[in-house]
Amino acid sequence: MSISITEQPGSTGASSDLALTYWGGVKAVFGLEMRQRLRARAWYIMLVVWFFVIGLVFLLASLTTASTFGSGAILFDLVVGFVLFFGLLVAPGLSANAVNGDRAAGTLAILQITLLTPGQILWGKWLASWVASLAFLLVSTPFIFWALALGGVNPAEAFVSLLMLSIELGIVSAIGIGISALANRPLFSIVTTYMVVALLGIGTLITFGLSYALVEEDNAEVTYSYMEYPPGTDFSQEIPASVELECVTRTEVQTVHHTERTAWLLAANPFVIVADSVPYSRGGGFGQVAAPMSSDVYVQPGVMEGISQGVRLLQAGPDYEMTCEEAQGTGRDLPEGGFPIWPLGLVLQSALAGGLLWLGRRKLTTPTRRLAQGTRIA
Repeated sequence: MSISITEQPGSTGASSDLALTYWGGVKAVFGLEMRQRLRARAWYIMLVVWFFVIGLVFLLASLTTASTFGSGAILFDLVVGFVLFFGLLVAPGLSANAVNGDRAAGTLAILQITLLTPGQILWGKWLASWVASLAFLLVSTPFIFWALALGGVNPAEAFVSLLMLSIELGIVSAIGIGISALANRPLFSIVTTYMVVALLGIGTLITFGLSYALVEEDNAEVTYSYMEYPPGTDFSQEIPASVELECVTRTEVQTVHHTERTAWLLAANPFVIVADSVPYSRGGGFGQVAAPMSSDVYVQPGVMEGISQGVRLLQAGPDYEMTCEEAQGTGRDLPEGGFPIWPLGLVLQSALAGGLLWLGRRKLTTPTRRLAQGTRIA
């Protein structure tokens, strides 16, 4: 007796039970990656080192700002800044060898000959790298909530800060995965990823600084005011508090810089994106310094808030008329309705990460016509 098997045109002959949905494949790769990472002892050692480093920074900062008004807000900004800084150092190491590391070990080809597509492999590895980097953010949360408990921080500010930190870690992980898929050697991809991160963090500052001379305006009339003691004041004796200062206004011709034309160069900087996206509510507004309860008390802005204020001032351009209030430290009144710079930065970073992932997907497509010399298949 003979049995005939008829296959439909285009069928692979595989059982329908073996059908794999797209996100099912992503989940399978994600599970494999996470199991490998959880078995590695080095990952736990890095988490412990991370906890103690952030804790040491927080302890030293707490001692330094103990007598400062609004120390909770300053500590919170400082912790967010350090978590972002160390996250930019850790995330590339967790993602930049995820693909070519498997290629060097001869296990990537095993995934490629299965029902998994290149997109599923990249998605799974990226999600695993992102979750692994988020674990470092999770370890930092005790210090973040400690700073919150000291007061002076809006809950919305804390939520947006943590959200933007997570997004930045995800983008850096995507950049590492894309470069890892494109490069043949793990060491090369790790170094390249760190160079790209350095380009975003430091290269943007250097580029902006070099462009400073290109936006000069010579012979600009600038009016500035300052407070001066009345004529005949005897400074050799204690000046009574009843003495009223006079506002003096002068006009000079000097060189100004139109930074509003080049401020966009800082958009892709991770610190600018996180700092500029946070809705600060501790002062009188962007570029202004004021205590929430008393206008006579100076409130020192934190690290991230200072970056945000600086970027908004650069976006506003030169100040042709400085008032006496500004000279006394109340800050410059910025124009209403200014467009924040952080959405542009997210678009630029996402475009970079997406482009690298798209090129990496093409590199993983099989069959391939040519392989680099020394590439291990299995």
